Amino acid sequence: MLDIRGINKRYGSTPVLTDVSFTVGGGRLTGFVGANGAGKTTTMRIILGVLTADSGTVLIDGVPVSPSDRRRFGYMPEERGLYPKMKLGEQLVYLARLHGLGRASARRNTHDLLERLGLAERAGDLVDALSLGNQQRAQIAAALVHDPEFLVLDEPFSGLDPIAVETVMTVLTDYAGDGAPVLFSSHQLDIVERLCDDLVIIADGRIRASGPREQLREQFSSPRFEIHAPGDSGWIRSLPGITLLDTAVGRAVFAAETDADSQSVLRLALARGPVSSFSQQRPSLATIFKEVVQ
Repeated sequence: MLDIRGINKRYGSTPVLTDVSFTVGGGRLTGFVGANGAGKTTTMRIILGVLTADSGTVLIDGVPVSPSDRRRFGYMPEERGLYPKMKLGEQLVYLARLHGLGRASARRNTHDLLERLGLAERAGDLVDALSLGNQQRAQIAAALVHDPEFLVLDEPFSGLDPIAVETVMTVLTDYAGDGAPVLFSSHQLDIVERLCDDLVIIADGRIRASGPREQLREQFSSPRFEIHAPGDSGWIRSLPGITLLDTAVGRAVFAAETDADSQSVLRLALARGPVSSFSQQRPSLATIFKEVVQ
């Protein structure tokens, strides 16, 4: 388990992070989301020891992280940092050796990762000869090649086509399945929603919400319902405890203050005629994000 506790960071008189605290559980995929400048990258760099916090601490299983512990991390920065004039396969072997792997293990890990990430045919290519999407996958491979116990990935899905996104999602899910805590940031909320077990939302350098994804759905979104019935749905607007959010002929979306209020809509609709469907809407991550940061 990776714990970030009470991290504060200032640049001059400007606060960048204020009392940032959250947990990345073992075997859990934790999505880290926020607008540009919210503090995601600064937090990740402090976790990795690239930056020093003004106060606060990072712990592994309750023990402060030491410099030697950070060799157990796999880190992917948002900026690409591979050697552009080095062959991809040779570079990954070199990086694995730097982390202490023997030559045979480094070569085996490189081969396996390139296969899993769909880059096996590019092993002999120079990095700067790769497409931008393949460079992104190569950067992910560099973060994983030394068998890290913890993953911290800054925008790993940036620039990837849908097929590559699915490939990377599978690889990260496999790492979490083996027990690794995985923290990743992304502006692509649909991917975060599909992939993450836990969610951390940051705005203006402060954590606005954190916890299991489904728990946050319940915590930060009012109950919303969708009903399909013939005719105009405007009559719903006048009911007590109901806020009509969207309406069209044969369809309405509304928020209800209580379960009893939502059931009254259903009863009245049935009294007017047949109802083809009635269901509670699951709020999207985008909806939760807007509610939390406003």
